[in-house]
Amino acid sequence: MIFLQAATSTASGFNYIMLFGTLAMVSLTLGIVFFVIFHQRKVTRFNAELKKMEDEKQQALLNASIKFQEEERNRIAADLHDDVGPLLATARLYLNENIIHQEPASQLQSVFSAKQIIDDAIQLIRNISHSMMPPTLKNFGLESAMGDLFQKINGSGTLNASVRFHDYRTRLKLDQELLIFRIVQELINNIIKHSNAGFIHLTQNANATHSYFRLHHDGKGLLQDDFERMSHNSAGLGLKNITSRVRVLNGRIFFEIDPSHTYYKVTIEIPKDATL
Repeated sequence: MIFLQAATSTASGFNYIMLFGTLAMVSLTLGIVFFVIFHQRKVTRFNAELKKMEDEKQQALLNASIKFQEEERNRIAADLHDDVGPLLATARLYLNENIIHQEPASQLQSVFSAKQIIDDAIQLIRNISHSMMPPTLKNFGLESAMGDLFQKINGSGTLNASVRFHDYRTRLKLDQELLIFRIVQELINNIIKHSNAGFIHLTQNANATHSYFRLHHDGKGLLQDDFERMSHNSAGLGLKNITSRVRVLNGRIFFEIDPSHTYYKVTIEIPKDATL
């Protein structure tokens, strides 16, 4: 009898243990399920916010690119209207219908004056065209165009400028070279305007997959966080143009300071197989 009571007590205790164990397992399972659901929702919200930020960034880059193109068109239109237009209008005055009633000597002088004015207009149009596509870049490539640019900077006497290409045996596509040239131009303009640099030096290197253009200077410079913040400001149109051009090239750009803290470095990384 005592044995049966002990067995019954042991069975009841075992049942309680099983019940509590089952409840604990169910609670743990529910906890894990709720945690996974909560985590998935959190990840979903994070991805949605990340996508929204990326969309906003893309829209800002697009707006900057459109604004840049519109400013380029306005600049060209202004140059044609303010400079070329008056020259052609003046040439027309010399070649009006009254010229046939003038003395031969006066006719020759009018034609000569009109020719000089038309030559000036042609030169202005050529300058406008060159600003859109530098002839050295088109005919001889990026290395020669950069050499010309840095030679002009160095010749100004304002700072020591030099350039060295190490691995540029095969040219990139002309559109790619023009984008890189404009990026470097914009960076140089910012350095000249804001950094108070004493020297500026450009190097080019490449490996099997990428080309690298590194701009060094000893003035006041930007770090990556500064560039990211300023390129999102409405006033940072130049930096937005740099960002949009780098993105068109499927490249990346890095702003950093040398460990010695003696100069800043901007690296432009362009994949060789980038397509526009």
